[in-house]
Amino acid sequence: MADGAQREQARPTEANGASQEVPKREEGTRVYDLVKHLIDDLAILIRKELALAGSEVSQAVNDTKKGISGLVSGAVVLNSGYLFLLLAAMLGLAQVVEAWLAALIVGGAATILGLIMVQAGKKKLEPSNLKPDRAMNEMQKDKESIKGARS
Repeated sequence: MADGAQREQARPTEANGASQEVPKREEGTRVYDLVKHLIDDLAILIRKELALAGSEVSQAVNDTKKGISGLVSGAVVLNSGYLFLLLAAMLGLAQVVEAWLAALIVGGAATILGLIMVQAGKKKLEPSNLKPDRAMNEMQKDKESIKGARS
């Protein structure tokens, strides 16, 4: 019987050993839950960051629209003022020469000035002016340096 009592005492020890495996499983479950929560939180964070970025872009677009609207309305008012200055110049010149000749002189001068400005703007928009020459030259130098280093 003493042997039987020892066996029964050994069994609870084995049972205790099995119960020690349960916390390991619980730890694995806890780690899994923590990782799952971390991934869920990261997904929420990314969604919120994207929503914030979208909101900021929307605000920037609205501000840009307002800025363009202000520029256009300002350009219209400026153009009106310019036309009245031309009219005043024509009326002032009409005191010296005939009114039709004054209008012709002021209109011709404004047209020539406008053509010069348009031509200057067109030159700046030519494809050759838009080409990044310095960057391309630097890239060519880098390419030659790499070829030289390989040799």
